[in-house]
Amino acid sequence: MALAGVRVIELAGLAPAPFCGMILADFGAKVIRVDRTKVAMAMDTQARGKRSVAINLKSPEGVAVLKKLCIQSDVVLEPFRKGVMEKLGLGPEELLKENPRLIYARLTGYGQSGAYAKAAGHDINYLAMSGLLSMLGRSHEKPYAPLNLLADFAGGGLTCALGVVLALLERTRSGIGQVVDTSMVEGAAYVGSFVWKSRSIGMWNNSRGENMLDSGAPFYDTYQTSDGKYMAVGAIETQFYNQLIHGLGLDAANLPPQMSFSDWPVVRQIFTKQFATKTQEEWGRVFDGKDACVTPVLSLDEVISHPHNQERASFHRDAHGEVTPSPAPVLSRTPADPCLAQDPLIGEHTRLVLEEFGFKLAEVDQLLSAGIIECNVAKARL
Repeated sequence: MALAGVRVIELAGLAPAPFCGMILADFGAKVIRVDRTKVAMAMDTQARGKRSVAINLKSPEGVAVLKKLCIQSDVVLEPFRKGVMEKLGLGPEELLKENPRLIYARLTGYGQSGAYAKAAGHDINYLAMSGLLSMLGRSHEKPYAPLNLLADFAGGGLTCALGVVLALLERTRSGIGQVVDTSMVEGAAYVGSFVWKSRSIGMWNNSRGENMLDSGAPFYDTYQTSDGKYMAVGAIETQFYNQLIHGLGLDAANLPPQMSFSDWPVVRQIFTKQFATKTQEEWGRVFDGKDACVTPVLSLDEVISHPHNQERASFHRDAHGEVTPSPAPVLSRTPADPCLAQDPLIGEHTRLVLEEFGFKLAEVDQLLSAGIIECNVAKARL
């Protein structure tokens, strides 16, 4: 796989950093998640392909163990607020002295500098600070956050993974590592660059929820079907809009012009009434094969059964039998190969990993008896 041979130490965290680690693992990196000791269960639901070591970082001995792992690795991924790693003596300045080739990835809400660098926050806060939250919402309604996707995962985990890969690529030329400072505020804003760049062409002249791409246009919205499900419509271009009108069984001559903004509410009412006359499956048969940009709104469980998704193996079932997305993008020669094994227990691979990193058997036993590490191999599932 593309990242085969790359060693990653991921400090256990929530949501964005585990997603970054999963991306790297999916594409071949050896990702070792460092968990705390005396923890009943991991909060990492994106542990596919990772191994787990459990280390007591409240002890100097535990910090020394982690340091040895870090300086023998290619990437360190840490999700803590500014200063936490420095207090442990494991900041980038210290580790890069020991291993100049190290990629030190820091994933936080506000970045490593600025007035909010040490402030707490979640996706909705970062999205608000990015400017994008002000754009999201229906007309005459308050802004709403579309799940915790834009900042946590697009602007956070995915952007951080891109930074890691860029730094690894650059290292092939310079031979030197560097710090990757990923701010979810900046990452989310960067993902939304189109919003800023398209203001000059009038894309966002109207209030929130009254523009073409923010649910203002009737031809870019969702509609309920007779069985309580929904269809998604994105018929922006004229040729697609004409196919939409035809598929709905409407006469364009009896409708206002597509881009007559003042008539959009009336057209939406007509579309709403028409979509309510058939089930989602029936509308699917109407629009399949037509370039109308009309698709069913599939649930998380339905996606794996759709013929297109089946043909591309876009989704698969994990070790628990649950539906999960397959890694993307698809590389032609070195595709990702997601691990189908169950997620690791906390400390499941502690002994194995430490031995791989040069710890003697007697050292591991001593660390274990002193409570510096935990090994849960005996609990590992078959």
